[in-house]
Order: sequence, then structure tokens, then C-alpha cells
Amino acid sequence: MTAMSLVAQPHGAIRSRRERLIQTLWFEALGIVIVSPLFAHFAGPSLGKSIIVLTALSVTMMCWSALYNTAFDLIEVRCTGRVASDRPHSLRVVHAIGNEATALIVTWPLMVALTPLAWLQALAAEIGLTLAYVLYGYLFHLGFDRLRPVRAGASDDRSAR
Repeated sequence: MTAMSLVAQPHGAIRSRRERLIQTLWFEALGIVIVSPLFAHFAGPSLGKSIIVLTALSVTMMCWSALYNTAFDLIEVRCTGRVASDRPHSLRVVHAIGNEATALIVTWPLMVALTPLAWLQALAAEIGLTLAYVLYGYLFHLGFDRLRPVRAGASDDRSAR
């Protein structure tokens, strides 16, 4: 099944664009608040510089995560008929690791550009951030799905207006 056929086929309930935006903004905002002090401590920049770097990475990740989460949800609902809020633990782990592993590839060059870190140092910093965000991503999405479960017909953005 190609990516285009996934989009073209009718599908079950996934998050509306509005819900996906809410999910993404909360994930990134809380991530900056939680991870910036850790990044400052371990990578060396000041807290202010850490916030700037993580905000730039966050903007990049907001775009990437929205695409990744939507694709993951579409594949899951087509393969299993299950909505994201009913995702089992094992698939939540795969989801969190996959999102952060692909994020590393997307953001590593940005880390080099925004910090004085060389490529290998930036890779080490990215791996540290990835590990932190895998745990955070698992916990955040578990909590978000409990607080805002996917509703039948949620993928119809007209109902969200």
C-alpha cells in the first residue's frame, strides 16, 4: 500500500486537524519547559540559549510530528481498525521510538547550525534529546489520549468548526 493510497482511501476516526494542532502545540510547549534545563545542564549552553535552540528544534518538530503522527494513525487505523487513543502499550513504544528516531535525522543538521557543537558532539546531544523525548513522548501521548480520546467522526474537520 503506497502513501498516496493511504490518503485516498476512506478511513476510520483519527484526530481532526484541530485536535492534531492542539496535541502538537501542547507536546512541544511542555517539552521545551521540561527539557531545556536538562539540555542546558548536559550540553553546556545557558538556559536562555537552550530555550532558543530547543524552540527552533521544536518548530521543526511541530511540522514533522504532525506529519508522522497522522501517517502513523492512518496506517494503524487501516491495518487494525483501531484508533490512536486505543493503541496498546507495545505500539505506543514503537510510535514514540519511531517519532524520535526520525526526528534525530531531521534536526541533527539544525543542531550543528545553531550551536557551537561539532557533528559528533551534536549527534551525542541529539541522542540525549531523543532518549529524553522518547520517554516524554510516551507519557505525553498516553496522557493526551486519556484526556482527549479520539471520537467517532473526529477526522471530519467540518464537525470541528
